[in-house]
Amino acid sequence: MTTSRLEAFSDGVLAIIITIMVLDLKVPFGDDIMSLKPYIPKFLNYLFSFIYVGIYWNNHHHLFQAIKKVNGGILWSNLHLLFWLSLLPVSTGWMGENYDATFPVAFYGFVLFMSSISFAIIEKVAVKQEGKESVIAQSMRKNVKEICSSIAYILGIVASFFITEVAIAIYAIIALVWLIPDRRIEKSMQEEY
Repeated sequence: MTTSRLEAFSDGVLAIIITIMVLDLKVPFGDDIMSLKPYIPKFLNYLFSFIYVGIYWNNHHHLFQAIKKVNGGILWSNLHLLFWLSLLPVSTGWMGENYDATFPVAFYGFVLFMSSISFAIIEKVAVKQEGKESVIAQSMRKNVKEICSSIAYILGIVASFFITEVAIAIYAIIALVWLIPDRRIEKSMQEEY
């Protein structure tokens, strides 16, 4: 099977995730600028999660450019990723309402951590399927950014039990690091041609 059906399904799920998150934003009461003040944390958290979904969408797209065919392992590992990403609306809403509380911030970090782990699983399954000399295998050899991000998520989760602002800052730094798309696959594909 080619990757087009899997990509279309994944794109649809990610679009629904964003839609659910934006529907959780409520219209402010009042008509002056001060009416927005109570909604700022929730909006910033939505923006934060929107960026994370965008990062996964972008990197998912790059990853599946290098995968030639889909097998059951890739289908299930992709569903695993979509499961964790589908929890973003819940964790976003909970943390948006309780950005200074330990468990909502820790849960948000846990969802991000598990999403990163599940993306790494897709990469591993794809390398196994495509072979050690494939574009995807060549691209995935240096995964320092992914390892550092996973460690940082764990640090953020731990920090949420002490100072939630530090945890949120760690999650923000990770997002900033990933705003620049992972270019390893593009470079490997250019070298192949």
